[in-house]
Formats: sequence, structure tokens, C-alpha cells
Amino acid sequence: MNEVKTLARQTIVYGLGTIVPRFLNYGILTFMYTRVLGKAEYGIVTELYAWMVFLLIVLTYGMETGFFRFSQDKENYQKVYSTTLLSLLVTSTLFVFLVFIFIDPVSSFMHYKEHQDYIKMFALIIAIDAFTAIPYARLRKENKALIFSIIKILNVVITILAVFFLLFWANGIYENSTGWFRRVYNPDYKVGYVFLANLIGSASSLLMLLPFIINVKPTFDKGIWLKMIHYSFPLLVAGLAGSINDALDKVILRRMVGEENGLSIVGEYGAGYKIAVLMSLFIQMFRFAAEPYFFERAKRKDAQESYAFIMKYFVIAMLVVYLVINLYVSGFQYFIGSDFRSSIVVVPMVSLGYLLYGVYVNHSIWYKLNDLTRFGIYITVIGACVTIAINVVFIPYFGYMASAWAHVISYMTMIIFSFIFAEKRYKINYNFKKLIPYFIFAIALVAVSRSIKYNGLFSEIAINTIFLGLFIAFTQYKDKFITTLLKGN
Repeated sequence: MNEVKTLARQTIVYGLGTIVPRFLNYGILTFMYTRVLGKAEYGIVTELYAWMVFLLIVLTYGMETGFFRFSQDKENYQKVYSTTLLSLLVTSTLFVFLVFIFIDPVSSFMHYKEHQDYIKMFALIIAIDAFTAIPYARLRKENKALIFSIIKILNVVITILAVFFLLFWANGIYENSTGWFRRVYNPDYKVGYVFLANLIGSASSLLMLLPFIINVKPTFDKGIWLKMIHYSFPLLVAGLAGSINDALDKVILRRMVGEENGLSIVGEYGAGYKIAVLMSLFIQMFRFAAEPYFFERAKRKDAQESYAFIMKYFVIAMLVVYLVINLYVSGFQYFIGSDFRSSIVVVPMVSLGYLLYGVYVNHSIWYKLNDLTRFGIYITVIGACVTIAINVVFIPYFGYMASAWAHVISYMTMIIFSFIFAEKRYKINYNFKKLIPYFIFAIALVAVSRSIKYNGLFSEIAINTIFLGLFIAFTQYKDKFITTLLKGN
């Protein structure tokens, strides 16, 4: 299928803007943070970026997907883009203004009364990232995947350079300085410089996206905006509930464990979580390519057949990624500092949770295509309730392992309800019974791998490579996975 081959090609290109920056982030920044920062300091970074997940959902309020939905009308494309852009500009600016005005109660609520500067930088980062979501969406809509990827990569490169300067090079300048530099630089302001570096990176992205912001005639169409809000508001609620599944654990852990050890526990959990999050990168780059693809082909006769085909090979591909992460976790653990490595026990559960999330993202297109976004609310609220219940009830007994299990159970629940709601509204025959053996085989391989007592790293890599080869051979035997991947049909 040529269209599927096109989607695969677009996914790879978007991967340049998703996988490469994130690998640079994890391979360099996480590697460095978990060695330079203590557990409590890294806990601050982990927790505040968990808050960012919630706030970005609020500040984009579903308008990114709304833009894709309403920009299908080519005659109104520029009006839709300009209206969306102006809407997010106003709300993002208002957000920063309110945070700065009410910094005392905001910082107290977030338990950062003594670090209001963190919250101010944090607010600016969120506002810029929320606003630039629409120019990025325009690049995706216009199939400018390469430009999208270049800007994303440069953003991370600039952030990394800023981090190196602020945490290392500037420290050396400080030691050898006797003048003004000693008055403006504080070698103990480590976490603050992490946020400053990220602010510099976000600002650089805004500058690079300016050509796609200022080259449109400023037009605000109230009628279009009201239609978009009506369509997108359920996505806001659904996204907010969904973000609970993704980020609540980092926020709630600190408060349930207690202030004394809370941030240290969050920092340790966050480091192990970072390894599992590699799974989400592949899902994200697929989503960037697939969302416009699904909307553009919705009216074609073979649309449902294409969606089922894509789901099958998406699941197989993600299971391969799942195996790579978990079979070679002894190597991936070196991404994080030695003090944090006990947290790798969460990797199998969290990565499985992300795999199930990918299945849900793929399946959830049914309510987006049919303007039934209210079902997104129902499904994600159910998932959020499951997440909250498991975290609240079981964290006191099992610590952050309860949070890891919550990801799996919550996303599985969401998949089940998505299929139930879609049954009478937009049923697609995914034939999931044929995919169940893949899940069982992959999970069994990870379980067996974890039970083996290896003689050393070399024997572990050798045996687990055989396991990975067995799974790939199984997929080739059952569904010609490798042949399809290479030919695109």
C-alpha cells in the first residue's frame, strides 16, 4: 500500500525531530543531570516538568487537533491558522501575566515558596511551548517534516549548549574571575540553570518559527473560533484527564511520601522512568505523521482497511521497541547515574504502559474523525480515575512500583472502553485476536530474560539478542513483518 509507505516515510522524517532530540536529551542531559544533581534536586526537575504536562494541555486546549480538523477546508485555511494562532497568543500571554501577578499563592500551592524564580521561568517555558504548538502543527499539515525536524533538533542542541555553559563552562569562568561575573553567576544555582537553559531553548524555537508566524495576515474569525472551541474543548478535558495518567505519579509521590524524602523518591523514580519514556518517543513521532494522514484519508473507501493495516504493524513495531528497551536495559541504565539505577525495576511496566497508550492513540481516531470528541472525555476520565485510585491506595504499600502498574492498568482500561464505545459508532475490524500472541510472546521473553542469572554483560547481550531475533522471526513467519517494512506493502 503506497499510502502506508508514505506514512512510514513521514514517520521516519518526523522521527528526526522527535527521536534525535530526545536521544540527545536523554543521552546527554539526563546522563549529566543524574550525575551533577542530587536525587532531591533532580526530583524538582522531574516534578515541575510533570506539572508542565498538565499545563500544556490546558494552554493548547485541544486547538492543535482542532486546527487539523478545520484546516481541511482549503478556502478557509489561512483564517483557521490565523484565528488559532491569535487565540493561543492571547491565552499564553495571559497565563504568564497571571502567574507573575499571583506568584506568591502559585508558588505556595506548588510547594516552591522559596524558589519563585523557578516558577517564573517555568511559566515562560510553558507559554512559549504552548504558543509554538500551532506553527509546528502548520509544518505538519503542510508536510514540511524536514523543517519541523531541523527546528526541533536545533532547539535541543541550543538547550544542551546552554546547559553546558551554565553548569560547567561558566563555573570555570567563575573560579578564575574576580570581577562582574562573580556577581551575576552562582555556582550553587544548579536547578535554576536547568530551567534557564530550557527557557533559552524554547525562545530559540520561537525565533526559528517566526517566518511561519508573521507571514500570515492577522485575522480573527469569531465564527470559526467558536466552532473550533466547541470541537476542541472536549479534547482539552480528555487531554487533561489523559495527562493525569502520564504525569500524576510524579506530583502525587512527593505528597504521599512526605516532604522529607518526597523529592528524592520523585527524582529516583523520574530517572528510571526516563528510560521507559524512550517508548513514547516512537509513539509521538508516529502520531505526528499519522494524525494528518488519518484526517486526509477519512473519506476514502479503503480508509478503514488502511487503519486496521496500520494498527497491526504499529503494534508489531512497538513490541520490537519494547523488547529492545527491556532486553538491553542493563546498557540503557548507564544513561542515568549510579545513585538512581535501582529505579530501573519500573522500566518493564512503564514501557508496557506506553505501548498500550500507543494502541489507544491509534484507535482513538474514530471519535476525532466523527466529531464525537466527547467520548474522548469519557474514556480518559475513566482512565484517570483508575490512575488516581491505584496511586492513592497502593503507593503507601508498594512505593513507586504502584505508579508503574497504574500506567498499565489505566491504559488497558482506556483501550477496552474505546472499543466498547466505537462498536456502534465507527467499528473497524482490527482483528486483535491475531495480535494477542505477539503481546504474550514479547512479555514472556522479557520475563524469562529477567529470571536468568547471567555470567556477565556479554552473555546477557548475546542471549537477549537471540530472544529479540526469535521475536522478529516470529513476526516474519506470522505476518511477513520484515518484508512489509522493507517494501511498504
